[in-house]
Amino acid sequence: RGVVLHYVDQELKGDRLEIRLKDEGWPLWVRLRYRVYGDSGVIERSARIENRGSEAVTVEDAQSAAWTMWPGEGARLNYLTGRWAGEWQLEREELPVGMRVLESRRGSTSSEVNPWFAVSGRETDEEHGRVWFGALGWSGSWRITVERSAASEVRVTGGFSPFDFSYRLAAGEVLETPGFYAGLTARGMGEASRIMHRFELANIVPGAPQAPLRKILYNSWEATEFQVNEAGQIALAEKAARLGVERFVVDDGWFGQRNNDHAGLGDWYVNPQKFPHGLKPLIDRVHALGMDFGLWVEPEMVNPDSDLYRKHPDWAMNFPGRPRTEARNQLVLNLARDDVKEYTFGWLDRLVTDNDIALLKWDYNRNWSEPGWPEAPLADQKKIWIRYVQNLYEILDRLRAKHPKLEIEGCSGGGARVDLGMLHRVDQFWTSDNTDALDRLTIQNGFTHAYSPHVMMAWVTDVPHWLNGRTTPLKFRFLMAMTGALGIGSNLNKMTDDDAAFATKMIALYKEIRPTVQNGKLYRLHSPLDSEFRASEYVSQDGHQVALFAFLHSQQFGQRVPVLRLEGLDSNAVYRVRTVDDGVKGMEPTDGAYLMHHGVALNLKGDYDSTVLILERVQ
Repeated sequence: RGVVLHYVDQELKGDRLEIRLKDEGWPLWVRLRYRVYGDSGVIERSARIENRGSEAVTVEDAQSAAWTMWPGEGARLNYLTGRWAGEWQLEREELPVGMRVLESRRGSTSSEVNPWFAVSGRETDEEHGRVWFGALGWSGSWRITVERSAASEVRVTGGFSPFDFSYRLAAGEVLETPGFYAGLTARGMGEASRIMHRFELANIVPGAPQAPLRKILYNSWEATEFQVNEAGQIALAEKAARLGVERFVVDDGWFGQRNNDHAGLGDWYVNPQKFPHGLKPLIDRVHALGMDFGLWVEPEMVNPDSDLYRKHPDWAMNFPGRPRTEARNQLVLNLARDDVKEYTFGWLDRLVTDNDIALLKWDYNRNWSEPGWPEAPLADQKKIWIRYVQNLYEILDRLRAKHPKLEIEGCSGGGARVDLGMLHRVDQFWTSDNTDALDRLTIQNGFTHAYSPHVMMAWVTDVPHWLNGRTTPLKFRFLMAMTGALGIGSNLNKMTDDDAAFATKMIALYKEIRPTVQNGKLYRLHSPLDSEFRASEYVSQDGHQVALFAFLHSQQFGQRVPVLRLEGLDSNAVYRVRTVDDGVKGMEPTDGAYLMHHGVALNLKGDYDSTVLILERVQ
């Protein structure tokens, strides 16, 4: 509370600036670290707090940065909220005088609110007006405050959540805050998103700036759930390969005594009844079919009904003498403990070493309760909030360093742990457990405000949908999923020949436009929040290809869908327009100026109609 920091000196090296500060009385030093990313104009700031004294110092609050902005009267705060199966809901509200707090106290990022913000002016829309935006790179409990003064100055501060926070710095010990990233544009919410996407692909995602394209995967969960076995998975793999799928993923149920969600988490050996010869025969067959292999894991959790828990009940977070609250019949392992960290890395390393695994789907299905660490000294027990995440990052970093070809999909009961800290360590995210095509249009619209379509997994699944009973056409489901990283989750054992032929056609089309969708510039032409019509446009990095997706949710009184005026084209170039259906009447090659100012009239009718147009620059 009594810290008073004074400037000591600074150091500038290339795109990095470090400002060193010291408390006027105590040997407490703080380094403010800045980095400017020239490819996007995004600024990163973090702080390094160091105790150079001989006595311990307790840090009670640690924030990464405070950004100050002047959006004027009528400033609006944009943020992402939601819940399980309803993540990524974009909220917009006028900022009153006072403070708005966005926070997770759950031990992880959460789906309730994401550590991303955008402050916009009163007149700002998708393509016009000033937007200040930013995101925090931390996968534990966090807080962002947005405070407007009576003079209409807005200050955004972000870092660790102060809830139950107390970090004792012993002599010589250091605490580093996560990076808080921020940017500014005068071209609306759409350009703010495109800057974030460009920044993430150039600097954050594994493999940046040349991150490989996301492969088209098949996940067998909805076909089999826990009832997986060698013969059944091989049969599904053969069907998936015929569609053109590139990666086959076995989900939950392959390990331990895992026949439902009541048992087995923590016992990471191959179930001998389901796979009597191990995973190798299945993996070999998947490879022979021309696909690579992925596997589901949930390393941070344990079922009380497991050999691991019976041997090490102290490894779960707990308050001694208190009941341990289960969620989804599981407890959270205390990764803050180094023995738990090493055990977790060890079995993951052996699993990947012993099997030719290309992808781990890393799940995390519950939040914290009883966040106790009784083995730690009393003064250090609240460090669990920080050490847990640091050790999680260490496991992921070590695993990737030892297995450089391994890819990881981040999942948390859907999209409840998506942030720039995790994005630096995983290649793609499971966006939501909700795969209903209509709901996904809203979910994915929100996701793309902060994160790139490159990392946004989207599946085609069966109807009626398990969540809401809704039935949508296969084309509507495919085109929805093709606006991100495409996956298939349908039960292929029940797919008709006609549907399989259509799926094969759509997968081939997606492969053609995949670089444009995953790495191109996204223009949200019509938001699903504003009407029954939604359209999004993707322009390739070189400007030679455009993919235009349009969805009509429902139609009343014969009302026509709006004419689509495209964005981001070359006014002087000529584009050839083609479609895979009758979504647009025949068009001659057309110049960019016409397409942007006059637009394209679509032939969409009824309920759940959709189309995709491909534009190729011909001169």
